Amino acid sequence: MADAGRGQGRGGGRGAGAGRGAGSGRNAAGRPTGGGRGQGGTPVARRGDESRASGRPRRDDRRPPGDRTQRDRTDRTDRTEAQARYDGPPLDDNVTGKELDRSISQQLRGLPEKLAQRIARHLVSAGLLMDEDPETAYQHTLAARARAARIAVVREACGEAAYAAGHFAEALSELRAAKRMNGSQDYLAVMADCERALGRPDRALALARNPAVTNLPDEQKAEVTIVEAGARRDLGELDAALRTLENAPLRSRTRADWVVRLRYAYADTLLAAGRRDDALEWFHRTEAVDGDQVTDAGRRAAELENGHPG
Repeated sequence: MADAGRGQGRGGGRGAGAGRGAGSGRNAAGRPTGGGRGQGGTPVARRGDESRASGRPRRDDRRPPGDRTQRDRTDRTDRTEAQARYDGPPLDDNVTGKELDRSISQQLRGLPEKLAQRIARHLVSAGLLMDEDPETAYQHTLAARARAARIAVVREACGEAAYAAGHFAEALSELRAAKRMNGSQDYLAVMADCERALGRPDRALALARNPAVTNLPDEQKAEVTIVEAGARRDLGELDAALRTLENAPLRSRTRADWVVRLRYAYADTLLAAGRRDDALEWFHRTEAVDGDQVTDAGRRAAELENGHPG
């Protein structure tokens, strides 16, 4: 049975994004520390009391050579992965960055021209790939973030791509950062859905109760409602989930996608509550306004009519 209580674009259960820290065992100049060499880089050959008195370690007190080799190999791997994230996926020559919406490109104007262009190309590429290859889209946004982590629109794009790719902890972190930078409340539905995905329905409900939700556009309010109802279902509160959806504009005459999604969520919750006849009615009501086939309401209705669980 499909769970209709999820916010839009949610991916499913993918691993967390890569992001290792810098390698250990190096000083500020980037050179390996320790490793069995005396001053000047020459091996310490003496083992007697004079060597001990001079403060030099005896050969058998030092780390095995294999430890240093493994550490250096780890350092190289970390640097290689960090560089790969910075470089990002290959950029299509046909993507110039000029395709970026003007309101977004304006936020990059304070950067050097070539840097701004590179970031813009990664953001455009991410937008083009978001639906068909969200993981690669996410990697593009990571490349943009590596160059401009203090620009809100870059963190927003990174959060949206992480969400689409199923990296919910990373998405939540990025959207929180964007919200701190620009004060926008537009991310509340996605942030709440990330909390659900991370198994924290109580936190999702807290976000859904944010007073700022009242001032959101209808589409975003609908998404918050769907996530709130889903969080209630996660907690086993089916009646509360139904009441949440019933207080939304289910009977709106518009055929906008947000109405389709609200009706579908309501039908699915009715079915979960054991109200098959009511669920069938609302799957049909959903199908009636779902001209773009945003949902599979028609199939669910047919299954119920044929005696299947739906």
